[in-house]
Amino acid sequence: MLRIGQFIDNRYEILEQIGSGGMADVYKAKCHKLNRIVAIKMLKEEYTGNAELASRFQIEAQAAACLSDNNNIVRIYDVGEEGYLRYIVMEYVEGKTLKDVIAQRGEMEEKRVVEIAIQIAQGLYAAHRQGIIHRDIKPQNILISNDGKVKVADFGIARVAGGDTIELMPSGSVHY
Repeated sequence: MLRIGQFIDNRYEILEQIGSGGMADVYKAKCHKLNRIVAIKMLKEEYTGNAELASRFQIEAQAAACLSDNNNIVRIYDVGEEGYLRYIVMEYVEGKTLKDVIAQRGEMEEKRVVEIAIQIAQGLYAAHRQGIIHRDIKPQNILISNDGKVKVADFGIARVAGGDTIELMPSGSVHY
């Protein structure tokens, strides 16, 4: 686990942990080179010695990076490793997950539900055009910015159409 104030690659300063999943933790950080706030997805230490998982983590970054020109997919800025640390630097989306929005607000207006669904579909369509199938769409992987923009996140178990699975977990999320 990273410490608040710790630097990665003499560039990214860890500000706080903002999420945790089965294989990775996510941190809010400041990129001192470009003076912007970013999110860093860090492969958990217990998995860094596993060459196959490390390779899949790298493939996830590459798959998501080729989709970064779509406004409805979280942008990938950088990928790297420092010592045992393997990380993906992404756009930081100021807002909440769809899961959090639903938990706080409960039922949403039909018009807003349709707006969210359209933006999710636009992100998935862009991925499918690149031959990438997300395979883990759920409210936790949908980010909604404070200004209402919807972004698809976490391509950790994506499948390249006609190719091998890019997966960090055997299949889907435990939630399902």
